Amino acid sequence: MDRDWEERVAAAWAALDTWPEDDAAGFRAVIDKLADELPENHPLGLFERACAFDSTGHSADAVGLYRAALDNGLTEANPYKARRTKIQLASSLRNTGHAEEGVALLTPELDAHSDELNDAVRACLALCLSSLGRDREGLSLVLGALAPHLPRYQRSMANYARLLTEPA
Repeated sequence: MDRDWEERVAAAWAALDTWPEDDAAGFRAVIDKLADELPENHPLGLFERACAFDSTGHSADAVGLYRAALDNGLTEANPYKARRTKIQLASSLRNTGHAEEGVALLTPELDAHSDELNDAVRACLALCLSSLGRDREGLSLVLGALAPHLPRYQRSMANYARLLTEPA
């Protein structure tokens, strides 16, 4: 994708909080116009449309677009956005009553390449687990993600996280 398009998409997203809440459709129209510059069913266009629905409170409308973006090659086009898609799709699935699908989608991400999205994977997975009544597993993930960021008690918190799910 060309740099100009990416910059215009980034500018549109940077302006999201300036849009009135009652004009979510207006924001989505801006994203649609940008996505329309790409070939039909282009994974990046599908991704941006899904994000626009999701960010304006329409998780159910985002689910199919996230899946289509992945099915149409987003992982090859932009691996980072593909990982974001999995996180956001899992969140949307949880929001629409399908937390178990979110768990299935994100669990493999725990063993995927490490990047700045690792903690987001764990946080979203923890929410999905909690929605399924698996709070101890979710808390373990969150404490494990938090531990390295603490100025002290890193080892203790990591151990506590592990002990939450370790068999007695």
